[in-house]
Amino acid sequence: MQVFGFGLMPYRDIPREHIDSDNSSWVTFSNSHFDPERGAEFYAEYLEQFEIYDRLGFDGISVNEHHQTAYGLMPSPNLMAAMLVPRTSCKIAILGNAISLRDHPMRVAEEVAMLDVMSGGRIISGFVRGIGAEYHSFSMDPNDSRERFQEAHDLIVRSWTEPGPFEWYGKHYKLRYVNPWPRPRQNPHPPIWSPSQGSTETVSWAAERRYTYLQTYSPIENIRRAFTMFRDAANGFGYEPEPEQIGWALPMFLADTDKEARRKAAPHLEFLFNTLIRMPKDVFYPAGYLTEASAPRVMSAKSGLGTSRITAETLMDGGYALVGSPETVADQLAHYQSEMGFGTISGMFQFGTMGMEEFQQSVTLFGDKVLPKLRDLGRG
Repeated sequence: MQVFGFGLMPYRDIPREHIDSDNSSWVTFSNSHFDPERGAEFYAEYLEQFEIYDRLGFDGISVNEHHQTAYGLMPSPNLMAAMLVPRTSCKIAILGNAISLRDHPMRVAEEVAMLDVMSGGRIISGFVRGIGAEYHSFSMDPNDSRERFQEAHDLIVRSWTEPGPFEWYGKHYKLRYVNPWPRPRQNPHPPIWSPSQGSTETVSWAAERRYTYLQTYSPIENIRRAFTMFRDAANGFGYEPEPEQIGWALPMFLADTDKEARRKAAPHLEFLFNTLIRMPKDVFYPAGYLTEASAPRVMSAKSGLGTSRITAETLMDGGYALVGSPETVADQLAHYQSEMGFGTISGMFQFGTMGMEEFQQSVTLFGDKVLPKLRDLGRG
């Protein structure tokens, strides 16, 4: 099993009145609440945390992209990856570039290729459509977001694998010359990952291209269903996916005992899921973002991620997070891996309002007592 460390880089100093309200933490939450001095402290702390993952022997670290929100202070994942290249020696997974939101996909192609060359071939390139709130942030129509995503992906991959110059005249992007310098160091290109919450379309798209599929923020029954869908889709395309092609991303927290871990993790989980992710359904799912097949089911649900409050107990017991002693977390991962066959884990060890001391205690327990037990899972 390969294990990655992840962090959202949240802005943790949220006013009490906003935490207690039902107001969105996306798009309309005023940036007047952002203090640049505190922001600088947070960035320094979070960069050090990524270095700690590397020192503890994680296979890689993961960064991502979000806009106009306190949920994560990484509007540019490529910029964050560039800062991590000289600080680390492990793989760097960009999970991912929201290529549907870009006017020029070739900027993504160039930047990821440059990072891959500079890092000695350590880059993993994730591509995402961006969540619904992002389309409000950029005042973009989500109706054509899938088309834009597909075309941007095809253009980027072709630019990495076919010598230029060549022409590209698609529906959304038109270029007389496609001839990016540099080209990636990895051949034919950096590995591509597809993070998702389990939409049928994304699962099938990733399986068809033999990409790594990474399931995020879901109860355990949804994870089982998504992994089964991915495996079935891969079989339909004529192959059996390797365990490392099936990934699970989730918050983790460890302490000496289960009781202590659950007590300490609870407020941070509730802050993450009930404050930072919170937004109305029409922000999470703007008109045109969902497919006709999935829209009635999603919009009719009385509760859901980001649109209703979830207790810490539900989050811990339902599989949204793994929380417990090193023995408990190792046993849970071994059990779930045996059942579901995944071979990639992306663990978020800093979440919510968690400070540096709690992060270090938790991730060190994982690195010292859990990580060595995971290496042989999924083999043979």
